[in-house]
This record gives sequence, structure tokens and C-alpha cells, in this order.
Amino acid sequence: MTMKKLILIFLTVFLSMNAISQESGLGLGVIIGEPTGLSAKLWTSEKTAIDAGVAWSFINSGFLHIHADMLVHSFLIDVDKGKLPLYFGIGGKLVLANDLGLGVRIPLGMAYIFDSAPIDIFIELVPVLDLAPATAFSFEGGIGVRYFF
Repeated sequence: MTMKKLILIFLTVFLSMNAISQESGLGLGVIIGEPTGLSAKLWTSEKTAIDAGVAWSFINSGFLHIHADMLVHSFLIDVDKGKLPLYFGIGGKLVLANDLGLGVRIPLGMAYIFDSAPIDIFIELVPVLDLAPATAFSFEGGIGVRYFF
């Protein structure tokens, strides 16, 4: 399967989910870090969302990284304009390299949601328990921006 087909399948699945459940929309954007690539977020309620990414990891000789997480947001920090939720969640990742990789992700992050524009910016740190091809513990993370439709 080519990378173009994988990206097309990914976008089709998440755009179709938009019709099923949407509180504050579907956001598409980029994440820069480890890995670096495309980011999507679909709000499923006022406090929960599904986050996903298709990205390139630069570890070793590089590989395609696909992940999806269920997130819970806490709006404890009060700001004058917009919203600044902290979030945490759990999800999984699939690594397409010489050896197929699987892992469990525990994303921890903060996002700023603008009042005046359909944009959010975020930063996250993600502890990862790799399960295959070998068991290992690592960290991923990055900064990103998404536009909400």
C-alpha cells in the first residue's frame, strides 16, 4: 500500500466521523516534533476528543507513524480570551518500518483555543510503551496548529 493511499484512507475515515459526532468541529493541521506530520482532532463532546496523526519519525532511518488517541480536556486555567485546556488521554500507534511496530500512547498536553478564529495551537508530551517488535519505553511530543471546519 502506498503512502498516498494510507493518507487518503486516514482522511476519509476522519472526515466521515465528522458527520457522526461533532461538538466543536474537525480540525486539521500539522505537528512538528517527534514525529512530524499531519494532525487531526475531532471533538466528540465539550470535554472529549479523538486526536490522530500521520507523520514521519526521524529516529534511525525514519518510518511512517500513525496514531490515534482518546483525549479528555480540563478547563481549569481561566484566561481572558479563548480557552486554555489541559488534556490527557490514551491511544495507540502503528509504525510502518522494516518491522511493524505497535505501541500504547499516553498524551499529556495543553492547547490554546482562539475565540476569534477557528484555530488551536497545542503542545504535548507523550510517554509511549512500545509493544512490538520489542518492548521499550520512550517519549514523543511536539507543537502544532490546527484549523477547525
